[in-house]
Amino acid sequence: MLRSVILAASRSSQVERLVATAPFTRDVVRRFVAGAATDDALRATRGLVDDGLAVTLDHLGEDTVTPEQATATRDEYLRLLKMLAGAGLTPAAEVSVKLSALGQLFDEQLAYDNARAICAAADAAGTTVTLDMEDHTTTDSTLEVLGKLRKDFPSTGAVLQAYLRRTELDCRELSSAGSRVRLCKGAYKEPESVAYQSTREVDKSYVRCMNILMSGDGYPMLATHDPRMIAIGEDRARWFDRGPERFEFQMLYGIRPEEQARLAGEGYTVRTYVPYGDEWYGYLMRRLAERPANLVFFGRALISKK
Repeated sequence: MLRSVILAASRSSQVERLVATAPFTRDVVRRFVAGAATDDALRATRGLVDDGLAVTLDHLGEDTVTPEQATATRDEYLRLLKMLAGAGLTPAAEVSVKLSALGQLFDEQLAYDNARAICAAADAAGTTVTLDMEDHTTTDSTLEVLGKLRKDFPSTGAVLQAYLRRTELDCRELSSAGSRVRLCKGAYKEPESVAYQSTREVDKSYVRCMNILMSGDGYPMLATHDPRMIAIGEDRARWFDRGPERFEFQMLYGIRPEEQARLAGEGYTVRTYVPYGDEWYGYLMRRLAERPANLVFFGRALISKK
């Protein structure tokens, strides 16, 4: 029921105006979103890179319903990549792209063409792209596009979600040499038929998937804020004799910055996922609607830097 309320609020312009003017909201947005403009994204990236962190940038706005919106999203990524290269921020900074923002839901070929253009621009800028994963209905489509992109841009990264029952098999198929794979727990509301429902089951799946990736020949990217999963990741790196250059940790912008700094200080690559754009309201509301428990998560993050 709470999820339905949040989704309804996400579509209400009146609620958006109310939320946008609340002092608490401004604190949340500043903490978790770099800003609305490309310059804001570059400023945040510069600060993080100067602190010894790597970055992946996500331009907000995945609710794309027209070719014109998809083209505008593509063009923003092309502009961003050109500015990152001009500022000398690549290869420390890459970009994360949602295919739904490029037209996937109404024209998969258009989404592929747009993603390919972004991959080409990233390659020219000296960096790369990771394809974000969304709900389970788009998993096959996203992996199919990934396979086509990797023919010309082999460093294109994949994202796999541990709460999906299929993910162990996907990890095995994507753990080959040169394959960059971000492993996250998953945040969408999924049916029990395709996804584990309990925290314990998801955690166990995450560890199983981590073991597959860390024992393989690819480049695992462990996306988690969970202290237990981070500790297990450090242990698995020692067990499988993976040096810090052969995997990385990833965390969201504004979440556990002290832990990000600690890991970077110990020699690990830590990549911060930085969202930006004027669609911040929809972004935050969707994150809350996907899992209403995120209300507690974001609240704790505001009062804790660890």
